[in-house]
Amino acid sequence: MVAKCPQIFYTFPMNQIPILYENSDILIVNKQSGLAVQGGQGILHPLDEVLPQQIGQKVYLVHRLDRDTAGILLVAKSPKAAAEYTRIFAGKSASKEYIAFSAGIPNKKNGTISQNVSTKGIEKNALTMYKVLDSAVQAGEDGEKFEVSKLALTLGTGRMHQIRIHLASINAPVVGDDKHGNFSVNKKLKKMYGAKKLMLAAWRLTLPVEGKMQTFNIDLPEHMANFEQRFFCAGAENAEI
Repeated sequence: MVAKCPQIFYTFPMNQIPILYENSDILIVNKQSGLAVQGGQGILHPLDEVLPQQIGQKVYLVHRLDRDTAGILLVAKSPKAAAEYTRIFAGKSASKEYIAFSAGIPNKKNGTISQNVSTKGIEKNALTMYKVLDSAVQAGEDGEKFEVSKLALTLGTGRMHQIRIHLASINAPVVGDDKHGNFSVNKKLKKMYGAKKLMLAAWRLTLPVEGKMQTFNIDLPEHMANFEQRFFCAGAENAEI
């Protein structure tokens, strides 16, 4: 089914990281694409530097998102809280769900990708589950056809670039991923449909907070919502799987 196309409005404060939830121990924020989580050599204005300036106190990282991946991130306000929530994430009490647009349509509507991922030269097992939410085909220049899918993903493991590597392995790489995906297709999708950033976001986080399970959601990031509107709502052909 081709996506519906509501008008899109965004009201995020300029130059600020949106805060979704806060208590005395943690903050849950909506990280923008292109913002590094942690500082290091050659990295300017990372989240662990910008957010403390915004809220007036130091924060402690609990988990990570790739620089180019947008979405929900939890940080702690103290070493004690960071240790507690690190245990929660490591113990699988927390679950993260992602949305991606892929340059390609998987063969199955639902699937599990089980393939090792190399981390710092070490092969580690990795597991990704996906569901195709929508797919469409658009005609490009010279009769070329572009196939794009909207996917929901959950992780059985948390390896670096895991989703990007796994989707590339089934010929459905994340749109905008020049490292693991198709540079030529990405260039054309950028020109024709404004796909200027990585089309991957952590959109839902469920975990125990203050003694009960809570779920936090975000809308699609602006760059992804705009791409969806331009690709899926411009007379795209419905794609059957």
